[in-house]
Amino acid sequence: MKLHISTLITTILLSLSFVSIVESTQPPFSCDSLNPQTKSLKFCQTGLPISVRVQDLVSRLTLDEKISQLVNSAPAIPRLGIPAYEWWSESLHGVGSAGKGIFFNGSIAGATSFPQVILTAATFDENLWYRIGQVIGVEARGVYNAGQAIGMTFWAPNINIFRDPRWGRGQETPGEDPIMTGKYAIRYVRGVQGDSFNGGQLKKGHLQASACCKHFTAYDLDQWKNLDRFSFNAIVTPQDMADTFQPPFQDCIQKAQASGIMCSYNSVNGIPSCANYNLLTKTARQQWGFHGYITSDCDAVQVMHDNHRYGNTPEDSTAFALKAGMDIDCGDYLKKYTKSAVMKKKVSQVHIDRALHNLFSIRMRLGLFNGDPRKQLYGNISPSLVCAPQHQELALEAARNGIVLLKNTGKLLPLSKAKTNSLAVIGHNANNAYILRGNYDGPPCKYIEILKALVGYAKSVQYQQGCNAANCTSADINQAVNIARNADYVVLVMGLDQTQEREQFDRDDLVLPGQQENLINSVAKAAKKPVILVILSGGPVDISFAKYNPKIGSILWAGYPGEAGGIALAEIIFGEHNPGGKLPVTWYPQAFVKIPMTDMRMRPDPKTGYPGRTYRFYKGPKVYEFGYGLSYTTYSYGFHSATPNTIQLNQLSSVKTVENSDSIRYTSVDEIGSDNCEKAKFSAHVSVENSGEMDGKHPVLLFVKQDKARNGSPIKQLVGFQSVSLKSGENSKLVFEISPCEHLSSANEDGLMMIEEGSRYLVVGDAEHPINIMM
Repeated sequence: MKLHISTLITTILLSLSFVSIVESTQPPFSCDSLNPQTKSLKFCQTGLPISVRVQDLVSRLTLDEKISQLVNSAPAIPRLGIPAYEWWSESLHGVGSAGKGIFFNGSIAGATSFPQVILTAATFDENLWYRIGQVIGVEARGVYNAGQAIGMTFWAPNINIFRDPRWGRGQETPGEDPIMTGKYAIRYVRGVQGDSFNGGQLKKGHLQASACCKHFTAYDLDQWKNLDRFSFNAIVTPQDMADTFQPPFQDCIQKAQASGIMCSYNSVNGIPSCANYNLLTKTARQQWGFHGYITSDCDAVQVMHDNHRYGNTPEDSTAFALKAGMDIDCGDYLKKYTKSAVMKKKVSQVHIDRALHNLFSIRMRLGLFNGDPRKQLYGNISPSLVCAPQHQELALEAARNGIVLLKNTGKLLPLSKAKTNSLAVIGHNANNAYILRGNYDGPPCKYIEILKALVGYAKSVQYQQGCNAANCTSADINQAVNIARNADYVVLVMGLDQTQEREQFDRDDLVLPGQQENLINSVAKAAKKPVILVILSGGPVDISFAKYNPKIGSILWAGYPGEAGGIALAEIIFGEHNPGGKLPVTWYPQAFVKIPMTDMRMRPDPKTGYPGRTYRFYKGPKVYEFGYGLSYTTYSYGFHSATPNTIQLNQLSSVKTVENSDSIRYTSVDEIGSDNCEKAKFSAHVSVENSGEMDGKHPVLLFVKQDKARNGSPIKQLVGFQSVSLKSGENSKLVFEISPCEHLSSANEDGLMMIEEGSRYLVVGDAEHPINIMM
């Protein structure tokens, strides 16, 4: 899959007669106003609509030139002054180095490295997500303005549902809830692309940077046992597709206005995603109104032919992808086989022209065909903003507010700096800053190991690695026990790393690897006081042994907390910050691994004992629930009388109801219609009080639940969340807008969203409020 950049650089140099690179730090661009030939090119006339400009550009290209632009490393077209362009760049949790469009080899050597997405998601803070997106977009443009980028299209966010706890890439996602994942996509994409928090403010569609939602769709298996993502056929019911897998992508397209989406490696119900016309064209473009480009995952078209056997010849697979609506191939398959597919009349130039129209439209929206970028909309974004102090402070804020306190028996935490004379720090993850970054990372602005961050908080700090590595095939338990026995307090920094969970590597087990559990229990038994356990991981871990061990007093989950994660953990352990994060995924017991990863069903099946998946449907034991997280203070919740008890959908004159076999009346969201859905919205009024002794910030999560979930309805569903900061003794009133069509509906077996009559409960913490839907 590795594509070489040397040919791109050579092509850029060959095209200098038309492409302006004024100095070594000047990014390449088209349509230089100083070049007299620019005036004769209609596609350079910025006063014309982009659609007209693109049509002119495409009409000037030969077939060979057209085909050359259908791959991620698009070469220059010197005779038209079109520079080389790299479509593949990454920005999952900061401008990264995993793609081919960004170079950290000049005056900019790194970018702000935020926590891995799964930890940022644990903040449940939409404003934070948006600000992170803003910083990533600004820093991306800053890198471009410094001449260290040949692309401004970034293949993030990953908004697949974290369906199975073993998935190696679950760490890249916002978690298991589709509504929350959709909200993350909206805020991140708007921030990156230069839109406002509420959207609709892009100036004439111009993009600060281009965001791409991936992987479309039902992609959540990489390498499990003998099956890999390249050959996996995900069998998904219409019901699960409608209310689990598709909603985040619909939000990304309709609400976030993302300029790109990526089709995935896997097949869905027998059709490879990148060859699925119903998915790419009918659903994304026609039903949802997508106006952007669609890229394959890298080499997915070749995978379609070689692994899925979809297409007898390479030309067949090429034609299937282009006719389905895919615009660009990350790889070189289309470069090799599109011309022969045209010659064999398997695909027409109409499909190629459509793809090019979508591709060049994005490059024009990025301002890359508007002349000198220093004089354009985003030309004043200085490279000095990359790694700006306020950006690094935001990375610290994200880590602080994402870290989750899972256990705190006897208020062991926070420790007192004044009373902690000696501290033992034990664990393979304590003295390795690289581990904090997660995958799809880039060089950070700066970083500090957890061990070094803790050193300033105690008079004496001793360190022992304990395990040889995350797999912990060997452990120096005796040495660890010795330093633990003599310390006032012990902090164990354990868990996983990218050798245990990553792209193309799913886990087989949910327990800690190797001898980690033995090491932790031995140290806890020897220590003077209960120990503090810090778990680094992207996916859930079955730490039931620690949850119920009285000698393990406190547990913190820190995900992969980014460049500032070490500082954030030290501040939390010593009480300079009050943790407030909540788990964005269910933590399952080890027994869950008996369920095949390949079983895509979300709903339980009582006949076979299949327990279902995620907090919305799972009927089985849990180590920790979705939304769980403690604090150093105490919060209480209540519903105001202003929250209605009855929702009268029967007053909407056009609503038609049907009675099912259980004599329960229901209606479809489509029958209600968008206008009536808007009228049916109501507000839930919630009071929150900090009745503890410490100031704190935490997310307030509002759920709706049913006593008995019928017809595959969720047991419980998140309907809203808001982050609130409260001083000790302070209270606040929050208002949540609830849409019955969105929040109180669920999909039937045909994939239609339905609302049933009857009672439900709104739930915040221990507080419940009954509501009754009448039809």
